[in-house]
Amino acid sequence: MLAWLFGCLIAGIIVYGVVPTIVIRKKRVLLFREGTAPDCLALTFDDGPDPYYTPKLLDLLKKHGVKATFFVVGRKAERYPDIVRRMVEEGHEVGIHNYRHISNWLLPPLWLDWGVRRAAAAIERATGQRPVYYRPPWGHFNAWAPIVQKRYTTVLWTHIVGDWNAKLGAMELFRRLKGALRGGAMIVLHDNGDALGADRHAPEQMLSALELLLKDEAAKKMRWVTITEMRNAQTNKRISSM
Repeated sequence: MLAWLFGCLIAGIIVYGVVPTIVIRKKRVLLFREGTAPDCLALTFDDGPDPYYTPKLLDLLKKHGVKATFFVVGRKAERYPDIVRRMVEEGHEVGIHNYRHISNWLLPPLWLDWGVRRAAAAIERATGQRPVYYRPPWGHFNAWAPIVQKRYTTVLWTHIVGDWNAKLGAMELFRRLKGALRGGAMIVLHDNGDALGADRHAPEQMLSALELLLKDEAAKKMRWVTITEMRNAQTNKRISSM
């Protein structure tokens, strides 16, 4: 009996979550995952805000004049609204990363809808701005996700460099980041280390690697932009080519 129930659970997850994720990613259904401007790339940060690492990250970005996009967890935005407000005040963008860091494969439709709405409300209370971007944890979708995607622009990535693994080391992470330097790139990093499978202190190495990257001459030649700036550059490029 237990084996039968477990089999039904796995089958349900596959049908409800895994298959829609494969289809949405492959068909790029309502997704923005890469720009086209040759001199622009976007830094994005997931899983925060963190009361220790996120302020240090904001200090680093401010020091180098870099704008980024943060996909925040709603319950953390409720807990640390001042950090979320600082993000916007310093020219960054803030998007939704679910209310809790849970795979959409495990969230029933109404829970997903409620969580995204609550996360959006927390961001709006903190910043005065309604978020327009959404990134699901681990890039997992489900059969209900297209309904959520109609309300927000869903953003994925071109490069995910494994910075949640502290064993990677700052120098290897720097090497991977440098390899991601190209026009249109969308890079994922994490300013919080408490997600499932992450190392709690991994953001420390991320910050070290990112500082090395932002000092690199090749990185200085690129334009570090928010998601909106990336999309606008793409639109302007199309218009200018007409």
